[in-house]
Amino acid sequence: MQKIIIIGATSGIGRELSRLYAGAGHLVGATGRRQELLYSLVLEYPNHVETECFDATEKGMTAHLESLVEKLGGMDMLIYNAGWGEPAETLDWNIDKATVDINVNGFLEAIHFGWRYFLAQGHGHLVTTSSIASIRGNRVSPAYSASKSFQSVYFEGLHIKARKLGIPLYTTDVQPGFVDTNMAKGIRFWVAPADKAARQIKKAIEKKRWRVYITHRWWLIAKLFKWIPSWLYHRIG
Repeated sequence: MQKIIIIGATSGIGRELSRLYAGAGHLVGATGRRQELLYSLVLEYPNHVETECFDATEKGMTAHLESLVEKLGGMDMLIYNAGWGEPAETLDWNIDKATVDINVNGFLEAIHFGWRYFLAQGHGHLVTTSSIASIRGNRVSPAYSASKSFQSVYFEGLHIKARKLGIPLYTTDVQPGFVDTNMAKGIRFWVAPADKAARQIKKAIEKKRWRVYITHRWWLIAKLFKWIPSWLYHRIG
């Protein structure tokens, strides 16, 4: 039985991952801003879910995580699934700041907490939900693609650092394409149900994959984004 903390577990991928792990008999520490949605998870899995209600952009996240570790009696995996982004034709300071606050600053505080804990423990697994948008810049959401690139590049560095340590400390960078959540904004191209995305993520974590595209066919788009010439991408991107 593993003890797993999922930051951003009230909806979408995070909620489905919570259900998968709790349903398999693991202990899940679920976090989010909406207490009623956290409580509904507890009602579904009363013996397998503990909660902490907080916003990942607020000060004091580490204290909440420490409290959750105590409730679980330890931690084997930390999944940072909190994230936000909003398209805008104009460059909007409020959108960009909110995006960086959760996708960069909140991410860093949580991952530093997990890294220190797992390093002292001698084992553990860090996971982040990044995005296929991390690969190139995007004119309608530059802060989102930049913040997700920060997560993915940071996790590649952690992956290399963890390998050099010679202990079972793993990292997994999850890069979803379009998933049927509120952030999809009505998009219909290759949109995956959240439960299908969660199942593929869980399998990738079990295989200790350092990076995975969700759903798997999005690796085609990843390759295209990486290799398309800049002169062409800048016309259409």
